[in-house]
Amino acid sequence: VQLQASGGGLVQPGGSRRLSCAVSGLNYGTIAWFRQVPGKEREGALGIRRQDRKTVTADSVKGRFTISRDDAKNTVTLQMNALQPEDTAVYYCATTSRNWIVSAILQPESYEYWGQGTLVTVSS
Repeated sequence: VQLQASGGGLVQPGGSRRLSCAVSGLNYGTIAWFRQVPGKEREGALGIRRQDRKTVTADSVKGRFTISRDDAKNTVTLQMNALQPEDTAVYYCATTSRNWIVSAILQPESYEYWGQGTLVTVSS
C-alpha cells in the first residue's frame, strides 16, 4: 500500500492550496488528512468514509477546508481556502480498509497506512 501526497508549498495568508493524495494497493474504506506542527500532536483535519461518503471535519478547519475523492483515480483532494499562518504544518494523508465510525475518523490510531507528508507554509 502506498500513499503519495503532493501539493504543499508556500502560500500567502488568505490564499488557497490544494493537496492531493494518490492511493495504490488498497481499496480504502476511510481516508483522512492530518497535520502536524513540530512539538505538537498530529491533528485530524478532515476524513471521508467510502461506503456512504460521510465526511468529518475538525472545527479548526470547518468552513475553509473541504475533502473530495475521485474513485476512478483512487485519489483524495484537500482543498484549503482562507489559509492562515496557524495552518502551517506538515500535512499527511492516511488510510485504512475499514469504514470507521464517525468518532474514529479523525483519530490517528485508526489508520495503518500513511503518506510521507507535504509541508504547507502560510506566510507573507
